[in-house]
Amino acid sequence: MKLLTFFKQGKPSLGIKIDGGILDVAAAGAAAGRPVPDSVQSAIEQGSDALSALAELAASSAGTSSLLPESDLTFAPCVTAPRKIVCVGLNYRRHAEETGAPIPEYPILFNKFHNALAAHGQTIEIPRVTAKLDYEAELAIVIGRRAKNVPREQALDYVFGYSCANDLSARDLQMRSTQWMLGKIGDGFSPLGPYVVTADEVGDPGSLAIRSLVNGEVRQRSNTSDMIFACDEIVSYISLHMTLEPGDVILTGTPEGVVLGYPPERQHYLQPGDVVTVEIDRLGALTNRFVAEPQ
Repeated sequence: MKLLTFFKQGKPSLGIKIDGGILDVAAAGAAAGRPVPDSVQSAIEQGSDALSALAELAASSAGTSSLLPESDLTFAPCVTAPRKIVCVGLNYRRHAEETGAPIPEYPILFNKFHNALAAHGQTIEIPRVTAKLDYEAELAIVIGRRAKNVPREQALDYVFGYSCANDLSARDLQMRSTQWMLGKIGDGFSPLGPYVVTADEVGDPGSLAIRSLVNGEVRQRSNTSDMIFACDEIVSYISLHMTLEPGDVILTGTPEGVVLGYPPERQHYLQPGDVVTVEIDRLGALTNRFVAEPQ
């Protein structure tokens, strides 16, 4: 099932992508007289019962007045209330190689904050403090239930679903120190969406084609099979060090093809007017346009 968040009368509302359009869950639930979750976060927290109720609602609502044209919607980030956004750096072999970095022995972790969340279709401002804003196509993991000290062989049981993400990175700020945080935490630096696709529909997260396009030109083309640390290992490892909560988001790293990996004479960082799309098998396409931050 593909869940999303869209704005309805100025407030975030839950939708389901089905044949024919986007199902307005609140409207369909009211018409059917069924209690349904009112947000992606509540669906995650309520677990399998909520997903069953949403699936039944979607199956019975095709062709009803509760269907909306997707092109008419203003999206919100598909997951709106993560307590944590944990990111993994240098997690694709060919990306580590292109940047001249050694293959990590353990997952390299850093974090983003809620201010970094952005939606599919949202315009993102390039901060005036950076001249080197880079794109990073990434698979995002959305945690479905509390996870602490989880064995690797059970780790994917704690995953609610997956989404496309763009781990935007201001390279000149990122490289000021050994801590990457400054280059990663700008407003809108973590577009997420358009959907969170439930784990049962995605299947194996370790065999998904992933790519990015800038102004229609393919810049990254890889597969999650090139990950150094697979999704189950990442979830397990993080859960050894902190408790993961329902709705938390993990960005799993980016493949080769980012601007940082190009020779200096070919490094053309994002500029106002550029459009970046992240595409991942079974998850859809996340697109954002960039503009200059107002003076």
